[in-house]
Amino acid sequence: MTVPAGPTGFSGSAQEMSLVAFSAVATLTLLLCVMTGPDRDDLDEFYTGYGSLSPLRNGLAIAGDYISAATVLGTGGVIALCGYDGVVLALSTALSLLLLMFLLAEPLRNAGRFTMGDALTRRMPGRWVRITACAVTIASLLPLMLVQLAGTGQLMAFILGFSGESLQTGCVVGLGALMIAYAAIGGMKGTALIQILKIVMLVGSGAVVALLVLHRFDWDPGALFAAAARQSGAGPAFLHSGLEFGTAGRSRLDMIASELTVVLGGACLPHITMRMYTASSARQVRRSLSWAVSLVALFVLVVTVVALGATALVGRTAITTADPQGNTAYLLGSRAAFGAGVSTAETFLFTLVTTAIFLTLLASVAGMILACANSLAHDVFAARGRQMPARREMTLARLSALAIGVPTILLATLVQHHSLQPLVTLSFCLGASAIAPALVYSLFWRRYTRLGLMATLIGGSLTVLLLMPGTNLVSGSPVSAFPDAEFNWFPFTTTGIVSIPAGFLLGWLGTIASGRRTAEEQRRQYEAVEGWILAGAVRRGR
Repeated sequence: MTVPAGPTGFSGSAQEMSLVAFSAVATLTLLLCVMTGPDRDDLDEFYTGYGSLSPLRNGLAIAGDYISAATVLGTGGVIALCGYDGVVLALSTALSLLLLMFLLAEPLRNAGRFTMGDALTRRMPGRWVRITACAVTIASLLPLMLVQLAGTGQLMAFILGFSGESLQTGCVVGLGALMIAYAAIGGMKGTALIQILKIVMLVGSGAVVALLVLHRFDWDPGALFAAAARQSGAGPAFLHSGLEFGTAGRSRLDMIASELTVVLGGACLPHITMRMYTASSARQVRRSLSWAVSLVALFVLVVTVVALGATALVGRTAITTADPQGNTAYLLGSRAAFGAGVSTAETFLFTLVTTAIFLTLLASVAGMILACANSLAHDVFAARGRQMPARREMTLARLSALAIGVPTILLATLVQHHSLQPLVTLSFCLGASAIAPALVYSLFWRRYTRLGLMATLIGGSLTVLLLMPGTNLVSGSPVSAFPDAEFNWFPFTTTGIVSIPAGFLLGWLGTIASGRRTAEEQRRQYEAVEGWILAGAVRRGR
């Protein structure tokens, strides 16, 4: 079968090799999930993989979960089009994981067992706490899942050169079904193996491409930056702050709020925090995160070089023609790094790059579906009062993966032709405004009460959902979700400037409103488990 070259300019041989590689990877990863799938009645194996991963492998899996397709393509696009502002955004992603490593990782691992609901009910038991935690988990991850799935059809069309809408929708449906199978069959261990394979391929192939880009500029980063500035259409402003957000006072505030949202929200999303429960000890979780932070920092360097290489070698016009938001910049930079004459070896390397992106899409959504399914099965169905048999909970977890995945696929087919950036921002805002305050207060504030927790989770989420439709990403600009409309009454890129303080403030107000007596009771309950949470003296359920 010969695939003709499409609008991307990729050769037919590269497209053909990519198609073969995609098929092989999909088959291999599904086989890995089947081979490593847990027993039907072993909850610990399904939810945590028995904590059997070494710190290196667990660190690879954490980094794999953290670096989604939205990170690779979206961040690469911002760097290629906005220069300095994009680099700062990329650095914020690494800083977010450092925050998790130094502040939350060990207490979270000690307090939790399978889900975020376990960690929150460690000191405040209650079914409504678990149900609310599940609702926030799904609400924060659903937008990101839609972004990954909706982008799948577009990415496949871009790489393989087809443009039919029915083919793109078919890719979304087919790959979505594959991702459900990963989560339902493989559980934590199976998805971890896919994440490990993904991160090795992504960082390995990206590092080689970055070296090729630097070679094109005689190993001089200064020459790369200068060439990117010349080809950016913005001149010297490309290398200074303000190209994405502007230089006015409100624009500076918008930039600070956006960076804070990424730092607080990125590492607190439930598919990242669930990896903390796979470590068998506090020492292991520290070592795992050390590996994860190192890998994410390396990938930030790689994506910066490749994206700047795209601007320098291809130019802003070609990047925005392929995608107005620059989401294909990473692929265009990879392709341009090889120069005019493309050998078989270079075609093979480019195929590795496209396959790594393809695998990133698969693995990212599989991890998110698993986090949502685990929470739905364990926090909602299995926590109804009576002890549920392990085999039944396992069955419910697998059915929950289907219940989460199918609506996600249907919604992805509806939003695939709209701007997806508001959905990415929505997920990070929910993580920063609801989940992060709830975790910080629950793990460290002795007087924090159940009312305060519910106020944080519900109030923080509602604040984000109320403000998000009024942001610049939804309307009021050519790259917004509704470019022909203008109802951006909240003139910021994210809701973080209001919703993050609101999440913390509502938690404090809810605790104060609970009364001194309730707060004192909560303080005594916290003191009873404080040693377990902060020092890991005992781990419940083990």
